Amino acid sequence: MILVTNDDGIVSPGIKALVEAVQKFGDVVVVAPDSPQSGMGHAITIHEPLRLQKVNQFGDIPSYQCSGTPVDCVKIAIDKILHRKPDLCVSGINHGSNAAINVIYSGTMSAAMEAAIDGIPAVGFSLLDFSFEADFSASKFYVEKVVEQVLAKGMPGDSLLNVNIPKLPLSEIKGMKICRQSNAKWVEEFDERTDPNGKNYYWLTGKFVNFDQGDDTDVWALENGFVSIVPVQYDLTHHHAISFINQNWKLHD
Repeated sequence: MILVTNDDGIVSPGIKALVEAVQKFGDVVVVAPDSPQSGMGHAITIHEPLRLQKVNQFGDIPSYQCSGTPVDCVKIAIDKILHRKPDLCVSGINHGSNAAINVIYSGTMSAAMEAAIDGIPAVGFSLLDFSFEADFSASKFYVEKVVEQVLAKGMPGDSLLNVNIPKLPLSEIKGMKICRQSNAKWVEEFDERTDPNGKNYYWLTGKFVNFDQGDDTDVWALENGFVSIVPVQYDLTHHHAISFINQNWKLHD
C-alpha cells in the first residue's frame, strides 16, 4: 500500500501527477491538506480539532482531505484510515524547489519525514516550477524510476529521499544524481508597507544565494540538468560537534 500526501493541497496538479505515477505499483490511498500548506515545515495541529473528509478526487482511489498540516495528514492516515503502516509514503509533487535549505521549511519533505520517523520508506518529490500549469510529464517519469528502486532495493534505516526535478523537458534531463545538500539559503528582509488605515505591515522578501561551489550538490545538479536525489535523515545530531565540545569545553570542575 502506498500513502500519497503533499503540502500544496489535495486539488493541486502536482499530487494528481504523483498519484498517476505511483498507482501502477500497488494500492494507493491519498490523504492531503484541504488547502495549501507550503512552508509549514514539521508543524502539527494541537490547539484545534482536525477535520477529515472523504472526497472523490482521484476516481476509484480512496482519497481524504484533512484540515491540518502535511504532518497531520500522515499521522491521521496511519491511525484512522490505513490502520497500519503503508509500504511506502510519497509526498508531492511540490510546485517549486525543495533543494538546499528549503528542505527545512518544506511541508512536502516534513510529511515524508514523519513517515520515515515511523519506519516507513519515504520520498518527497519537487518540480522546480511554481506554475499551476506546470508540465509534470518528466516528473512522473522520474517518480516511477525512483519508486521502482525504493520498492525493489529498499532504503537505509532512519533515512528518506529528497528528490528535485529541473524545469526541463524529459528529453533535456541528463539523468539522476545522488547529491549532498548544498550550502545555500535565502538572504531575506521584510519589506515594510502601510495599509489604507495607516498601519504598518510586512512582506517577507529575499533572494536565494548559493555559497557552495561543489559539483556534488543538489543545486549544482539541478542547474546542470540533472534530477537531484539527496538522502536525508531526521537525526539532527551534529556528531562532529560532540567530539569538539567534549575536547574543548570545561564540562566538569
